[in-house]
Amino acid sequence: KNCALVYCALYTVSCLTKHVKSYSVLMFGRITGGIATSLLFSCFECWMVSEHQARHKFSSGLLSYMFGLMFTLMYLVAILSGFLGEFLAAGAPLKPVAPNSIIYFGGALGPFDIAIVCLFIGGVSIIFLWEENYGREAPEHDSRPAEDTMLRNFAESVRLCFSDRKMLLVGLIVASFEGSMYAFVFNWTPALESSTVPPPYGLIFALFMMACMSGAAIATMTEGVMMPATRLAVAFGIGAVALFIAASSSGNLKISFASFLIFEFCVGIYFPSVGIVKSQVVPEKFRASIYNLYRVPLNAVVVGLLLTNMKMVKVYQMCSLLLSIALVSICAIMSTSTRGPCDPNTVKNV
Repeated sequence: KNCALVYCALYTVSCLTKHVKSYSVLMFGRITGGIATSLLFSCFECWMVSEHQARHKFSSGLLSYMFGLMFTLMYLVAILSGFLGEFLAAGAPLKPVAPNSIIYFGGALGPFDIAIVCLFIGGVSIIFLWEENYGREAPEHDSRPAEDTMLRNFAESVRLCFSDRKMLLVGLIVASFEGSMYAFVFNWTPALESSTVPPPYGLIFALFMMACMSGAAIATMTEGVMMPATRLAVAFGIGAVALFIAASSSGNLKISFASFLIFEFCVGIYFPSVGIVKSQVVPEKFRASIYNLYRVPLNAVVVGLLLTNMKMVKVYQMCSLLLSIALVSICAIMSTSTRGPCDPNTVKNV
C-alpha cells in the first residue's frame, strides 16, 4: 500500500516537471518516472496477489479472472485516455505562462495534467480502500533492525533467482518480452510518421489499447481451455512474426500499423497470463523483491537497445529476436515437471 502511494507521488512529480523548460528538471522527472514505473509493475500486482491468496484465501482460478478483469479495465481506461489526450493536446497551443518564462502550459502538456488528477484520485482511493500487507498473512516479529531484515530478504531473493530454474526462465521472459515492448513504445511514433498527413497519435494510441483490451479479453475467455503458459507461447510466436514483418516492411505505413496492432494484441494476452505464471513460480514472501529483480535485466535490455543508436529496422529485428527468446524460455518451462513455488528454506547458498 505504501509503495503504491509512493508511486502516485513520484509520477505526479514526473508529470509536473514536464511544464519546465529545463534539461535538469526534465531529467529529474525522468528519474522519478522511472522509479514510479518500477513500482507500478511490481507493488500493485504483489498487493493483489497477496490479498487474493494470503489474506482472503480465494481460489487460484479466481486469480486468473482477476488479472483478466484488471487488465481489461485498465486498457478500457487507456482507450478513453487516448481520446481525451488527443482532444486536450489539440485544444490549446503550447506557450509560456509569461514572456521569457521557463514554465509552459497547454498543448502536449494537457494529458500530463489530467494524469495528475487521475493519480490524485487513485492515491485517495488507496488510502481509504486498501489495507496494508507484507507478502504474508501477518508481519513476523523480528528483533533485528529493519535494515538487516531488508538486506537479508534481498540476499535470499537473489539466491532464489539463481538457484531455481523456473524463476530464472521467468526473469528471462520478462526481460525479453517487456524489453521489446518498451523499445516498441519508443519507436512506434517515428515508424508511423508521415510527411503528408500528421498522424493522430492520440487516436492511434487508443487503437493500440483496443488491441490490448481484446488480447486481455481473449486471455480471460480461454482460461480453463488453455493454460497460461500456452497462451504466452502463442503470444510470443505471433508477436515475433508481427515485429519481423514490421521490420521487413519499413516505410509501408499500412503494413507497419497492422503489425503494431497485432503486437499490441499479444501484449494484452501477455500481462494477465504472465501474472498467473509468476504467482505460481515466485514465493509469496519474496514476491516484491523478485519482481523488482526481474526489472534489472529488463532495464538493461531497454537501455542497450536505445543507446546503441540502431536503425529502426534493426531495433524491430532485435525485438523479434527477443520475443523468440521468450518463446524458447516459456517452452522450457512447459517442458519441466509441474511443481509449486520454490521453498526458500530448501535453497542452498550459491
